[in-house]
Amino acid sequence: MKRFFLPLMALALVYGAGCQSKSQTAQNSETKDSVTNVASTEQTENQSTPVDTKNIKVADAKTILERPQVPILCYHQVRNWKPTDGKVGKDYIVEIENFKNHIKMLVDSGYNTILPDQLYAYLNEGKPLPKKPIMLTFDDTDLDQFTVVNPLLKKHGYKAVYFIMTVSIGKKGKFVDYMSSDQIKQLSDEGNVIGSHTYDHKNFKKYEGKDWEEQLDKPTKRLEEITGKKIDYFAYPFGLWNSQGIPELKKRGFKMAFALADKRDPNEPLYTVRRIIASGYWSPKTLHNSIVKSF
Repeated sequence: MKRFFLPLMALALVYGAGCQSKSQTAQNSETKDSVTNVASTEQTENQSTPVDTKNIKVADAKTILERPQVPILCYHQVRNWKPTDGKVGKDYIVEIENFKNHIKMLVDSGYNTILPDQLYAYLNEGKPLPKKPIMLTFDDTDLDQFTVVNPLLKKHGYKAVYFIMTVSIGKKGKFVDYMSSDQIKQLSDEGNVIGSHTYDHKNFKKYEGKDWEEQLDKPTKRLEEITGKKIDYFAYPFGLWNSQGIPELKKRGFKMAFALADKRDPNEPLYTVRRIIASGYWSPKTLHNSIVKSF
């Protein structure tokens, strides 16, 4: 824990190199189907309906890849820009009023939030989803996700996924503060999903030896102790993954893992689920266009 501030400082510098360019420009070439095709699987209840995944049979990769993708957005900080924020950093910081407008656009456009269990059931067995499904994800444990994001989402009946980096829990940083254990538990108790995002954001592609314990086992155990629930979902730091590490995720019982805008692995689509970063530079219109073009 004495090394806490070093990895956090490094995050601010590495985010740009790790995630930015591909996530902002990539368009999905895997399928020509739009999200409206998923909308045809309407069910009676829309928002984030709980799903029992215990008896879901995992489908073959071809079946999963043929299903139209559900749009998944990745946010980081939601706060107003500061003079010290760099050009790259602003990609990962959505100002508060702009974020409110993002959500208003989604609501006005008829999007309904879903959670990972629903996506898992849909991808594997074609279980029905609400009209215009979308998943909202938030990385890195930032306090503004609790103080700004959560109240706004609750106002609209939206649920989200929070991928927690455990090194930062309850900490106050030089540039950003982080959620406490109690706040993480409250998000979970309110029906949101808590996912694992490693201990200190170390590049998944570089794991070896004790990294699997330090970056996966211990953080996951801590999150399970906080929430009282099994942690089934994982997000790769910087969106970076390799096929060699996927068996380690399976061994630990993760059902799906979330990357960023790169194509899904043709053999392991459940462990390379695509997201796009919602840029701080994007207006609601740009966000909408990116959703349509990327998925």
